[in-house]
Amino acid sequence: MKTIVDYRLSGKRVIIRSDLNVPIENGEITDDTRIRESVETIKLAVNASSKVIILSHLGRVKTEEDKQTNSLRPVAVRLSELLGEPVKFIPYTKGDEVENAVAAMENYDVIMLENTRFEDLEGNRESGNDPELGRYWASLGDIFINDAFGTLHRAHASNVGISKHLPSGIGLLVKKELDVLQEALEKPRRPFIVILGGAKVADKLGVVENLAKVADKIFIGGGMCFTFLKALGYNVGASIVDESKIELCKKIYEEHKDKIILPNDIMVGSSLTPMASIRVASISDIRPNDIGADIGVRTIDNLRNVLTGAGTILWNGPIGVFELENFNTGTRRLLDYLSASNGRVILGGGDTAAAAARFGYKDKFYHISTGGGATLELLEGKELPGLAALSK
Repeated sequence: MKTIVDYRLSGKRVIIRSDLNVPIENGEITDDTRIRESVETIKLAVNASSKVIILSHLGRVKTEEDKQTNSLRPVAVRLSELLGEPVKFIPYTKGDEVENAVAAMENYDVIMLENTRFEDLEGNRESGNDPELGRYWASLGDIFINDAFGTLHRAHASNVGISKHLPSGIGLLVKKELDVLQEALEKPRRPFIVILGGAKVADKLGVVENLAKVADKIFIGGGMCFTFLKALGYNVGASIVDESKIELCKKIYEEHKDKIILPNDIMVGSSLTPMASIRVASISDIRPNDIGADIGVRTIDNLRNVLTGAGTILWNGPIGVFELENFNTGTRRLLDYLSASNGRVILGGGDTAAAAARFGYKDKFYHISTGGGATLELLEGKELPGLAALSK
């Protein structure tokens, strides 16, 4: 598969699909990590005297009102600051204004089109990979570079659609993501310890089965652990459980019980609120109205022992409701342990990355992925449509 460095870019119109889907509140970007991670590829193209056209989505756009809060304009401003180059923002996704701006570009110029998902208001043309839209965007450029790791698991017009019509390749960010994750899957430093959390057990069962082939131990925490615990006969009170996956969790545990580690105590609360009454309960002493919201102190200590001396540690999914102070102890202590580890620590994007940023650990690890869903599907062994399209 080609990368951006395999192309001669000088004088070419280079379409770069970036993942600039950053949180914005009241018009202000609250975390610019994805913009920062995208800069290297964009700067390489600019320095090669090309004409750079940036595409990205931002949030979900289902109504006309969504356009007001999901414009890429503030992202273009921040990108310009990080690049040290002007980024001209075009507040349209297609039409005369876009075509005129592209026609007027000179070498070293950078423009950014409006949020690609604005096209979803016309029959999900972007997320439905409308062939005409993909062909239109491709007509604006000479080379297509996909540097949006976070959308590789989606077949959209702005990635798969464009790649059908132009010489294509991956950017430096996507290459780094793939190199790190594939090394962990194929040649990890051992012991290889996996930590899985998050609320939806259904999203992670394929990951458990696939990683059990290579990992030495897999710790299961977060909301997903309660379906496993119930499958093993424990009363989990009012904790989140996917009843439809109980038998499958039991089967997976029995097949891999030499590798799977479950919590032995839980921080439970009367509700998932800052004012909830809380206590630490053994997994055999959870009451009917208890809601499991974090791992307990014995589990934390046990997990620390498991992690000691690990060569590779891969963590995907929060192990507690870290947004609430009364339920963030497990997450904070785990981040503290991992920041001091001599092993290669990889955080799998999404809420895990958000937790690291929230508690001041954003720059403490070997790698923090920019893509939650894409990371999960890669770990599960699934084909990523955005990547497969480039291979073809």
